[in-house]
Amino acid sequence: MTKTITIIAGNYQPDRCGVAHYTAYLRKELAKYGVNSLVFTTQTAAKAANEASVRGVVKDWGLAQLLPLVRAVVSTPADLLHIQHAAGTYQFQRPIFLLPPLLRVFGYQKLIVTTVHEYGWWEWKPKAIPPQLLEWLKTWGQNQGWWDREDGFLLTGSDAIIATNADAQSVILNRLPHYADRLHRIAIAPNIEVAPIDRQQARQQLRQQFGWLQDTLVVVFFGFLHPVKGIEYLLSAFQKVVTECLQVRLLLVGGVESLALSAEEAKRYWHKLQGLVAELNITEQVAMTGYVDAQQASHYLSGADLGVLPFNHGITLKSGSLLALFAHGLSVIATRRTPADPDLLDENLLELVPTRDAKALTEALLKLIHNKERRDRLSASGRNFVKDFTWSSIGKKHLDIYRRGFVAKSSEK
Repeated sequence: MTKTITIIAGNYQPDRCGVAHYTAYLRKELAKYGVNSLVFTTQTAAKAANEASVRGVVKDWGLAQLLPLVRAVVSTPADLLHIQHAAGTYQFQRPIFLLPPLLRVFGYQKLIVTTVHEYGWWEWKPKAIPPQLLEWLKTWGQNQGWWDREDGFLLTGSDAIIATNADAQSVILNRLPHYADRLHRIAIAPNIEVAPIDRQQARQQLRQQFGWLQDTLVVVFFGFLHPVKGIEYLLSAFQKVVTECLQVRLLLVGGVESLALSAEEAKRYWHKLQGLVAELNITEQVAMTGYVDAQQASHYLSGADLGVLPFNHGITLKSGSLLALFAHGLSVIATRRTPADPDLLDENLLELVPTRDAKALTEALLKLIHNKERRDRLSASGRNFVKDFTWSSIGKKHLDIYRRGFVAKSSEK
C-alpha cells in the first residue's frame, strides 16, 4: 500500500475554507493508516499554514504556474497524486484542468485521483469562440471521453474520481457515463467532532456566558457567516418569534472572514448583521460569537436546543455544518434545495422550508419551539442518520480506491 501521497489543494487555510478543512481532516485520518501526505498549494497559503508538509509550489493558479507545478509533482517521490478541486479554492482559474495530460507528457505514470467538491454550475464560456462552435466542441469531446464541458481534462485525465455529494455524482454520470467505473461517491463528515461534555453542563455554561436564564430555549446557527447563508431571513423570522416566545434566544456560531469573504468584506458584513439586529430591536435576544475553535463550537452546540440553516440555495449533504448539528443531537430546520437532495427528504429527519422565506421560517421555528416531542424525534433521527458519516469510514474508502487504482495501473503495464 502507498506510504506517501501528494495532495494539490487550491488553498490550505482550514480555518477559512471548508475544502481545506476537509483536506486537513482527511490527512489526519490517512496518517492513522501509515499514509503520509504532502500538500502542494500557493506560496501564500503555505506561509499561512507554516507546516513542513505544506509546500508553496506556485504563486497562483494561472497558466504561467502550470510548469512549476508539473515539475514539483514529477520530482516528488510520492506514490500517487490526489487533487482536491473546488472552483473557488483555485481563485476560479481553469489551468488546473490541463494538469493530468500535461503530467503524462512529462512522463508521470503514477495514479491520479481527483476529488470533486462541487460540480455542474461553472462551464467555460469564452467570448472569443462562437457559442454554437463552442457547444459542438464541448459535446463532441465529451462524447469521445476526451474532456468534459466543465472541468476540461481534469476528470477524464484522472484514474479515479471522487464526488463528495449526490449532485456532483449525478451530473458527472450524465456527462461521462463511460467513466462510471472510475467514479466513486464518498460523503463528507461533520466539520467538527463532538467534544466530550455533559449536556446539562453545556446548557448551563452557555446560558451563563451570555446572561440568559437557565430555562431559555436556544436556537443556533453554525458555520461561516456569509451573505448566501440566509442569515438576514433568519434574523427577520426570529424577530417575530421573540414577540410570541419571550424565553427564546438565537446564537450565531461562526466567523465571517473566509476565502469567499476577504477581511474588509467580512468586516462590512459583520457590521451589517449587527446593524440589522439593532434595527430589528433584538439585540438582547441575539448573540454572535465570531470565530471560535472546534471544542468551543462543539460545547455551544451541545448546549443548544434547536439548529437552523436557512441557506439561500437550500441544504445538501455537502454541508458539514448540517452533519455537525445532527451529530450534536439537535433537531434541525433547513431550507429546501431545488431540486431537493433526495437523502434529505425524510420529514422525520429535519424540518424543511422554502428558501428566502422569512414567514415560512418563522412558522417552522414556532412549530418546533412549541413541540418538544417533535424536537426529540428529529434529534434521535439526525443522530442515528449521521452515524455513517465518519472520518474513519472516509479514510478507509480512500485507501480502498487507492489500492484498486494501483491494481488497475499494474494490469496496464
